[in-house]
Amino acid sequence: MTLALAVAATFLASLSLPLILRPILARLGVVDVPNHRSSHLEPTVRGFGLAPFIALLIGYSVLLSSNGVNPDELLLLILFAVPAAAGVLGLIEDTRGLPVYVRVITQVVVGTIGAAMVLNLTGAAWWFLPLGAIAIAAYTNVANFMDGINGISGMHGAVVGGIYALVGMFLNIPWLVTCGLLLAAAFVAFVPWNLLSRDGMFLGDVGSYLLGAAISTIALAALASGIPIVVVVGPLVVYIADVVSTLLRRISQGDRWAQAHRTHVYQRLTSSGWSHLQATSAVTGATVLTGGLGLLSLNSALIVPSVAAMGAIAATYLLLPASLTRLAKHRSSERT
Repeated sequence: MTLALAVAATFLASLSLPLILRPILARLGVVDVPNHRSSHLEPTVRGFGLAPFIALLIGYSVLLSSNGVNPDELLLLILFAVPAAAGVLGLIEDTRGLPVYVRVITQVVVGTIGAAMVLNLTGAAWWFLPLGAIAIAAYTNVANFMDGINGISGMHGAVVGGIYALVGMFLNIPWLVTCGLLLAAAFVAFVPWNLLSRDGMFLGDVGSYLLGAAISTIALAALASGIPIVVVVGPLVVYIADVVSTLLRRISQGDRWAQAHRTHVYQRLTSSGWSHLQATSAVTGATVLTGGLGLLSLNSALIVPSVAAMGAIAATYLLLPASLTRLAKHRSSERT
């Protein structure tokens, strides 16, 4: 009953808060001005990631205020505190701007502290600490890089949170069910504002940092608790494949890899003529498939075929822009 109340409170808060936040953010001048990296054309108010941020604060507060202190509650506190710290960093970036080195150092510090707290509570091996610190900082940036078209981040939070909740149900891990459902509720509630609002609303860095840190901290805690890596990484495969392949391609072409750009796979899909909704649907659909395969791999006999199928789905997604370009050229040649 308490979990249902917390999830409902999280969803309703994230759904309604943008109405309150819009005039405040506009007054503060938190506006995303289009540049060569942007997939939108008009200046748009950003920073609406405060909505899922506050919503998660409300949801976790409902849970923690109604239960006694035990290891699960402490872990839930950590699983909110780490993404909250990352979200605050993103909010400062949205409102004031920060040098790249300050953002990176702070993300690593947050990741290190978060990993240390998780590992101390779960009793995992010490070598998880540097792995966890890097993973939290890295996926915080992965989520930020992938937050470039309408709906993509909200749907990513909804799908990953939902899959992690299912994993928790199958393995009888209550804290994973809880944080998965809260994550899904907070971000799916924002999707209508981001995807369907006529004026458009962007999460901004506060939202993408929050999302990336939340997912990576949950994933780290799941790994430290003994959940197989294929299960944990399953719903993250598409995002990781997009960012890593784009980074490697830019380095191989001699581009300044740290410079803002719009050559991610999902951005090239919109450049090929797809709408934001179509590109978001492709990313989300592929994520659902790879996450589902991760769930199937809970059956040890299906681990190898599941990993192979994940690779095939990721490869298909990465090749999709080139396939669309070839198809467009073929149709053009047929007309002439």
